[in-house]
Amino acid sequence: MRITSLALAGIGLMALAACDSSPAPTPPQGGDAAATGGVNVSGPALRIVGSSTVYPFTTAVAENFRRKYPAAAAPIVESTGTGGGIKLFCGGVGTQHPDIANASRRIKKSEVELCNANGVKQIVEVQVGLDGLALAQAKSDEDLALTTRHVFLALAATKPDGSKNTVKTWNEVDPKLPNRKIEVLGPPPTSGTRDSFNELIMEAGCSTFPELKALKESNEEEYKSRCTRLREDGVYVEAGENDNLIVQKLVANPLALGAFGYSYLEENLDKLKGVTLDGVAPEYDAIANGSYPASRAMFIYVKGEHARAKPALAAFLQEYTSDAAWGPTGYLKARGLIASPDAVRSATAAAAAAMTPLNIAALK
Repeated sequence: MRITSLALAGIGLMALAACDSSPAPTPPQGGDAAATGGVNVSGPALRIVGSSTVYPFTTAVAENFRRKYPAAAAPIVESTGTGGGIKLFCGGVGTQHPDIANASRRIKKSEVELCNANGVKQIVEVQVGLDGLALAQAKSDEDLALTTRHVFLALAATKPDGSKNTVKTWNEVDPKLPNRKIEVLGPPPTSGTRDSFNELIMEAGCSTFPELKALKESNEEEYKSRCTRLREDGVYVEAGENDNLIVQKLVANPLALGAFGYSYLEENLDKLKGVTLDGVAPEYDAIANGSYPASRAMFIYVKGEHARAKPALAAFLQEYTSDAAWGPTGYLKARGLIASPDAVRSATAAAAAAMTPLNIAALK
């Protein structure tokens, strides 16, 4: 299985700064008791930033949270991209900084170090589920079946021999592929989806060449450059953080391909279809069992330092980690989320309830 079951991992700045670093017991109930069912959801609105891929899942949880606790302030959810969101999240402790960061990849060790340097040390990791990085095309277009090797040969800035990549059509990559222009719309470097694209597709294709695979051991920096540096001549088009915009462009340009999370493909199956990768289509079961090569975990990162000042944080996490939300038949399935294995969900829910900080030693 390709998916690693990860071990999971109006109050102002003065009140937050005064908190100790340990998770707090639930304070006395705030808000309307009848509306909250005895759960404390008082305090300022939760602010959530980050991944455009995780955005629809977190938005759905926020909507259900508000229905369950109408006395709570409505969570504010912003799509900023994984990298940009984590940078905002790591900016510091206080009401001017986000409480949660959505991430379509795992947080990096360097990002945790940035958080720590700014006083954010109680980072709680929640694996909310699984997703596939889908390549999609217009439903009206001729079916295209690719391999990770094909995608690498089409989009890498350099050929395996190190020379400039100038191929223009798919049949130049492989004579068995159609004679049509290569154009792939995808995420920018700030996106977690771009990181996943590089790791799960570009590096996978690159490693099919023994000389490039060997380069990883001798010169990792050169390996990364050769494997993940994308062309800048219009073949790969950075389409921003708005995945819905990519969907619109694919409909307008049926010969192009788009790269985004499976949830956006699933939501737009009336207009789009998935491109098979290494013989496997981006579908729910294939992503869940790891047979689809571009399967990945989705996360949210929670700032434990804000738990005292924003008791609604605990209630929000309880909603997110409930089987009614992220379970195999939960409401997030309708948004395209694939449930994590039972053991991962159980361990994650326990870590979230206890506000257990992430172990930085487990990160790259």
